[in-house]
Amino acid sequence: MTADISRFIRTNLHLQLAPLLPELKLYLAHPGSGLSRLELDETPYWAYLWPGGALLARYFLDRPQTVKDLRVLDIGTGGGVVAIAAAKAGARRVVANDVDANAIAAVALNAQANGVTVETLCGDVLDGDGPQADLIVIGDLFYHEDVSIRLTAFATRCRAAGKTVLTGDIGRAHLPRERLELIVEYDVPDFGDRPDTAMRSGGVYRFTR
Repeated sequence: MTADISRFIRTNLHLQLAPLLPELKLYLAHPGSGLSRLELDETPYWAYLWPGGALLARYFLDRPQTVKDLRVLDIGTGGGVVAIAAAKAGARRVVANDVDANAIAAVALNAQANGVTVETLCGDVLDGDGPQADLIVIGDLFYHEDVSIRLTAFATRCRAAGKTVLTGDIGRAHLPRERLELIVEYDVPDFGDRPDTAMRSGGVYRFTR
């Protein structure tokens, strides 16, 4: 199935410069990409550039010292934009994690297109500590209360272990603001869930507790 998805992505999605991230090329969906023809168990979030991921990626590319020589774990990687930006910015090791095996296939293609090495890990890691990492990044995942509770608990354990946890978000309903410190703000198009590309204000946040 992975080979089939990889072939579909190369054939039907456009490899293009990413909005807000002209340093990166990604395979992205478009009106004629035919994603509806696929019989998928998971929604193909990996085919879109979501704003939380774009915010984190922009931050890493603007401030490479944030990730240089660190081990980075990207939770809910989707198409891998945050992981790829971390690798480009000089991270020592980058692991891109997602529960969707098709996302893992998209990450491999996008990493290859950008000339970087990104390891992949398919599965739900939120009940454990995840692979060894210095920096944990979470892009655009605080969209549902149950998911937010699990992510916040995971981030709390990671912080207790001495790790830094960052998230990129445009103000989703279940973002745990009381636990976060705003680092930087950008204007970003909300690619994933709007019919247009209207700009939204979003930020990169650090978990403080």
